Amino acid sequence: MPRPLKIDFVSDVSCPWCIIGLKGLEEALARTEGVVDAKIHFQPFELNPNMVPEGENIGEHIAKKYGSTPEQSAANRQMIRDRAAALGFTMNSSAESRIYNTFDAHRLLHWAEVEGKQAALKHALFETYFTEQKDPSNQDVLVAAAEKAGLDGAAAREVLASGRYTEEVRAAEQLWQSRGIRSVPAIVIEDKWLISGGQPPEAFENALRQIAAEVA
Repeated sequence: MPRPLKIDFVSDVSCPWCIIGLKGLEEALARTEGVVDAKIHFQPFELNPNMVPEGENIGEHIAKKYGSTPEQSAANRQMIRDRAAALGFTMNSSAESRIYNTFDAHRLLHWAEVEGKQAALKHALFETYFTEQKDPSNQDVLVAAAEKAGLDGAAAREVLASGRYTEEVRAAEQLWQSRGIRSVPAIVIEDKWLISGGQPPEAFENALRQIAAEVA
């Protein structure tokens, strides 16, 4: 019998390593079918909670945050694009890309879990931001992503307009920060094991097999 495992995937939809980590984890879960029966719960984390409404140019943002030169930023973007492409995900980021606030996206993801379509919306939001280069703080963009994930667009718009799930998302963010999560992706298995970063499928597969054996 496959071993049931609860996986909390703490991440932000504007984090490139988060989609790389998610694709790697999903590939590992496919490889461990019959060994592991995992349910992924996506948990909120904001890389830039104080981002201005219009967003910020990615190069300028990275330079201020990490001190990177334009050349370093370009090389890093290319490396990330290559990693993502190897996992079947297209990133179209460039020097003109922008960073945005993602709090409303996390509210919509909270609602999507209630509706049973959280994973589909998570993927739709990653594609919206990284592939289509759209603004994930824009409500029309978010509603379109919800519809792409099979959710009702009018219901999604009502969630966004009403401010619903604000308290729940804030509480979840604070919970994971209180547990020591300072960077993402952070993959927490059975509230006990932590895997950090955009690991390759092989690393996730090895960890899942070891954890399943230990739980057993």
